[in-house]
Amino acid sequence: MTYTQETAETLALQALGWLATHDDLLPVFLSSTGASEEDLRERAADPVFLASVLDFLMMDDAWVMALCDSLALPYERILLARAALPGGEQVNWT
Repeated sequence: MTYTQETAETLALQALGWLATHDDLLPVFLSSTGASEEDLRERAADPVFLASVLDFLMMDDAWVMALCDSLALPYERILLARAALPGGEQVNWT
């Protein structure tokens, strides 16, 4: 499956909603990104911020698996969505 930026943003918004419901994980996200709870509301439409949500979740396979299991998605979809957001393009050094 190929993600457009719009579909990737939709998945990232779902990930943000999932993250917001996990009282044990949300503070880790906030402290590691420097975001506040107000930023979650204000920047939810910002593709760069949404990319940071997916970047954070991809730091731990267990988080990716839990998110994807809750959304009934294959695990690789998070990486595919991240690639469609700003900063996710494949770098070719040759």
